[in-house]
Amino acid sequence: MSFTNLYYKRAVGTSKPCYVCYKPTTTVLATINTVDFIYTCDTHLSDPGFASQVGTSSDGVGAGGAKKLGLSPEEIAKVKQEWEERQKKKTEKAKEKEKEKDKAKDGKDSRGAEEKEKGSSKETDKKVPGSLSPATPPTPPTPSHQRYTLHRDIFALRLAEHRRRRQAVQAKELVPRLPGAPATPLPSNPPS
Repeated sequence: MSFTNLYYKRAVGTSKPCYVCYKPTTTVLATINTVDFIYTCDTHLSDPGFASQVGTSSDGVGAGGAKKLGLSPEEIAKVKQEWEERQKKKTEKAKEKEKEKDKAKDGKDSRGAEEKEKGSSKETDKKVPGSLSPATPPTPPTPSHQRYTLHRDIFALRLAEHRRRRQAVQAKELVPRLPGAPATPLPSNPPS
């Protein structure tokens, strides 16, 4: 089973020796499913002979990606404005749907409608002006780890080590199925 050359920098609680210099470190590079992980010092992460950070401003993925793609600040501002307008329309449509649902419920139960109006007026008093509706709670930002790719030689070493481990496991599974050595001695032929 092979894995991609994309590692995420994570901090761990217990320190283990660095893969390169054997100094204790709490920084680990791990693949997405932690198929492979390497304890490494922060100094080695800045060494291009060991690993390179992915998502920096020079590769078009990170903060400077818009500049590399040739987008001007005006174009970026225009896209942001269009997106904000679409988000406002979505929230307005959601509010209209809620009002329609309330009206449909009001027609079915007139007593409940009076109570709902009183309850909704209390809820509007509790709301802070300009706050989002409770129907769309803000989602917490997902933590993003720094991404790294190992140098091709280091990655080849990691692949070879995993291949060795896999072959050792396969050999241990295969040994019981192999036939044993003969228990009787071979007949000896007298020299003629």
